[in-house]
Amino acid sequence: MRRASWQDGVLGTNCPIPPKWNWTYQFQVKDQIGSFYYFPSLNLQRASGGFGSFVVTNRDIIPLPFAIPDGDIVILIGDWYTRNHTALRKALDNGEELGMPDGVLINGKGPYRYNTTLVQDGIVHETINVDPGKTYRIRVHNVGVSTCLNFRIQSHNLLLAETEGYYTSQQNYTSMDVHVGQSYSFLVTMDQNASSDYYIVASARFVNESLWQRVTGVAVLHYSNSKGKVSGPLPDPPNDAFDTTYSLNQAMSIRQNVSASGARPNPQGSFHYGSINVTDVYVLKSLPPSKIDGKLRATYNGISFVNPDTPIKLADAYKVKGAYKLDFPSKPLERAPSRDRSIINATYKGFIEIILQNNDTVLQTFHLDGYSFFVVGMGIGEWTENNRGSYNRWDAISRSTVQVFAGGWTAVFVSLDNVGVWNMRTENLDRWYLGQETYMKIVNPEDTGNKTELPVPDNALYCGALSHMQKPQKVSASSMLASSNLYLVLVVVFSTMISGLCY
Repeated sequence: MRRASWQDGVLGTNCPIPPKWNWTYQFQVKDQIGSFYYFPSLNLQRASGGFGSFVVTNRDIIPLPFAIPDGDIVILIGDWYTRNHTALRKALDNGEELGMPDGVLINGKGPYRYNTTLVQDGIVHETINVDPGKTYRIRVHNVGVSTCLNFRIQSHNLLLAETEGYYTSQQNYTSMDVHVGQSYSFLVTMDQNASSDYYIVASARFVNESLWQRVTGVAVLHYSNSKGKVSGPLPDPPNDAFDTTYSLNQAMSIRQNVSASGARPNPQGSFHYGSINVTDVYVLKSLPPSKIDGKLRATYNGISFVNPDTPIKLADAYKVKGAYKLDFPSKPLERAPSRDRSIINATYKGFIEIILQNNDTVLQTFHLDGYSFFVVGMGIGEWTENNRGSYNRWDAISRSTVQVFAGGWTAVFVSLDNVGVWNMRTENLDRWYLGQETYMKIVNPEDTGNKTELPVPDNALYCGALSHMQKPQKVSASSMLASSNLYLVLVVVFSTMISGLCY
């Protein structure tokens, strides 16, 4: 979303879409390629659905760093509650944890009946149909609420090829931990004998597996020449229920393919991030939720974010005073937690280091809108400056969503070349809803002609102090046809939803 944080679809930049209205997102996609997904970002609505895959393909002049696959398959995995998003919100508002989910869905469907005790009869399951000998690009997205899922396909290797818009060094995995909000592309060759179908599994990680057995997503991989239904035990997950070592090492084994070209013709490795001087350092510390003014809240650096009545972008454009503060602390402060509208005042073309220190009791994922970042380090314990000696300064993967293990840290580098106001948050929906987010504001002081940031869109929605500017909606199909071929037009008709793209 270069130059277009107006299109980001979060409360800090957009007013909510009123019930029974539609709103057209229009944004540039030429600077991104790969596997993403869209979702509603308001009030835990993602827990009730409204998400889907969003694929950006290479331009014709830029070759893929692998043979063209025989097919493209999308698999959406995620934990699921029988309670809807309003009931989940009510639980959080009452100071309760969401608890164990009721299951894991694969493409919106329940588990195949692999076990007659754990899985009741009559549940509709997903079947992926394939042909023997062919290679498919399988795009996997964890669109769930808060559970890390281990993804695996029985008897098949997963050749990792891309994650969230960047081609990876190609390595085979027997399974992959896919954390909430993350996306991966695997090349999977159908090289088995098809004596029967095969299991596709998404199971919870870092939990008591005996209690969580029923919280397992199971689909079927069906060869066109299969001789029978799949049966028997599921393929084993990693045998380390409460040891994060394997998963952490797996995460750091994901490297950038430095010779491949991504959205642009130049190789991905031509940006030598490891030799750039860091201009600013931000340490974002998360703690277990605590009471603030009698309500359970989650924080970064002791601040639980309160969304402004007037979105930040609109407040700037129309000079609304007091909508937010540019005083978010660059490191944790020794003070009582509070609710506030503090955001980061970042510097255009700066090169920043963000340390994510997760002192919460649960594994989290961190997401930054409008950017990809280099995942240079990850570890367990309290981060110190000595950890910089272990950073990957050559081929770290660039992505937009990264895991931070409970009691651990993750370090990322970000090149601030995209002007706007961009959301920074945990992807765990419960913590996000409780306020664990902030924004980063990047201004180009030399731009007086909308070269580095687009102006207020013609169809902007108005709320808060500017609600008097909102006109009744006039639905016109012709307004959707005025885009150039450099832009994607996405019409969203959600009842009180905001749709965000997970880049």
